[in-house]
Amino acid sequence: MTAVTDQDNGNGNGDSNGGGSGKAAGDTSGRGRDGRWDDGLIARRAAAAEADEAGEAAPRAPAEDDAEPQVEAYVPSGGPLPPRLDALRELVGLSRARLDRDTLAEAGRVLDEAAARQRLSSRHTVIAVAGATGSGKSTLFNALAGAPISDTGLRRPTTSQPIACSWTDGAAGLLDRLAVPGRLRRRPHPGPAAFDEALQGLVLVDLPDHDSAATEHRDQVDRVLALVDAVIWVVDPEKYADAALHERYLRPLAGHAEVTFVVLNQTDRLPGEAADLVLDDLRRLLDEDGIALGEHGEPGATVMSLSALTGDGVPELREMVGRFVQDRTAATRRLSADIDAAAARLRPVYVAEGRPGLGERAREEFTDRLAEAVGAAAAGQAAEREWRRNAGRACGTPWLRLWRWYENRGLPGSLDRMGQALTPPEEELTARQRVEQAVRIVADDAADGLPGPWAQAVREAAFNGAKGLPEALDELAVKAGAPGASKRGGGTEAGQAAAPLGAPLGGRPAKPPRPKWWPAAVLAQVSMTLLQIFGGLWLVGQIIGVLEPGLVTPALIMLAGVVGGPLVEWSCAAAIRGPARRYGQDAERRLREAAAGCGRARVLDPVAAELVRYREVRERYVTVTEFSTTGR
Repeated sequence: MTAVTDQDNGNGNGDSNGGGSGKAAGDTSGRGRDGRWDDGLIARRAAAAEADEAGEAAPRAPAEDDAEPQVEAYVPSGGPLPPRLDALRELVGLSRARLDRDTLAEAGRVLDEAAARQRLSSRHTVIAVAGATGSGKSTLFNALAGAPISDTGLRRPTTSQPIACSWTDGAAGLLDRLAVPGRLRRRPHPGPAAFDEALQGLVLVDLPDHDSAATEHRDQVDRVLALVDAVIWVVDPEKYADAALHERYLRPLAGHAEVTFVVLNQTDRLPGEAADLVLDDLRRLLDEDGIALGEHGEPGATVMSLSALTGDGVPELREMVGRFVQDRTAATRRLSADIDAAAARLRPVYVAEGRPGLGERAREEFTDRLAEAVGAAAAGQAAEREWRRNAGRACGTPWLRLWRWYENRGLPGSLDRMGQALTPPEEELTARQRVEQAVRIVADDAADGLPGPWAQAVREAAFNGAKGLPEALDELAVKAGAPGASKRGGGTEAGQAAAPLGAPLGGRPAKPPRPKWWPAAVLAQVSMTLLQIFGGLWLVGQIIGVLEPGLVTPALIMLAGVVGGPLVEWSCAAAIRGPARRYGQDAERRLREAAAGCGRARVLDPVAAELVRYREVRERYVTVTEFSTTGR
């Protein structure tokens, strides 16, 4: 067997094939018209060497290394395939952290095969001839090649390994990719088929039977079908409706209709109009399989009938194949269909129902729930009460201030101490639960409608961010200066859980600022007190005889002080209602903003980041599918 080395001029890469174009006994494929081997670089160099030895001055045949490279673009400029491949590559890269390896396996295989095919010749079109046992596919293969390359006979299975026939040089890399042994690589027999210009660039591969009893034969069929550019399915009148063919191959490859030929063979066995009836029924089955039929100029599968044994219809098929080969888009169509199939499998993990995301309403409700859990409203009310209490202490009568001083001594009966000790127990139990519930609700809102993996990623981001959120909220409440907010438990988890989150009571309250009119009110209250003291001393002096009698004047002075003190206190209480309310609202707002900022940093921002990541992969997925030629 002669070893032949082919070099691919289509991409400039030399592919060495140890087997080359084999020469079997009685096989004349690969010979020139003069009977000499002229099928490769080594053969031509050997011929030149023989001519030199004979002293001939024959011109040197140009080696393929010296020939001007026939570089052809793999994809037309601006074609949709490169951006689709790039988008699929980015899609897989962005999804590795969110999807398991099995989900992305098919997309990864498509990318690998696309890269491998693009490195090889763009001048060649690889077409496989596939069929069931006894369908006559090897006979059709030989009829297209114009020579008995593939064995035919009654013994089944006849074809045990793929056999390839290449019309032009440069296909070695493609055949290496298909793992076709060198001894099974052929060239068409010199004749009309070999020199048909339309078939230049064709690589025809005869496959084993897809329904062979030998498992390795079926495995080879599956392997090669995943790598070829197109396939000719050969069916016969007896097995054209075989469920194994339709369910295992035709239906799953429905998206590859543009690179599919379905040939009804052995029509010579059908009498009269039976061939047309069987062909119509075959079209019906293909339509049920979801295969678009290329009729009336529309893209789709080519369906026809012929007889490989008698040659009826073979020239028509050869003509169709020739036009298909010269179009030079079969590899692109095949890769595009593979991308469509991979995208269809990935659709459940990328396409959401509705428009998922976090709206303003969901964010506001989350902030409201955190503010409720942290006790923002109670802190505001406590701040308002504290303002009023301080105003009362500053503007109240001395006797009332003396009483309050007595209360603040910390006696067991002190009302303030009792109020500080009475922390609502239900708040202690439910503060953490309220935070968890708020996180759970916002996570469900954000994940609503998302595909499973991305919904899970959103929930995980929310729950991971919520760890330590109650403690962080309480710490921020203290920093925000909310009256009643306290540092609890010395920073330990047990201590932090011992008191309610954002408790309005307990701890040392911040001192509210005093308005500018407070000194005047204090001066007025002091004046009223001095009037009471002055009037009282005057009356006492009259009683003991130190001063002249006259009860009216001192009594009026004392009465003015007694009435004026409460009047000043009441006026101050009326004047502080507005400032006290605003101070309480400001304290509530600060605590609410602190809770909102903490919740946004720990929960909303991570959730938003996951949603942005999903939108990115969704955009890549749209790019992958928007130029689909199969409509899938």
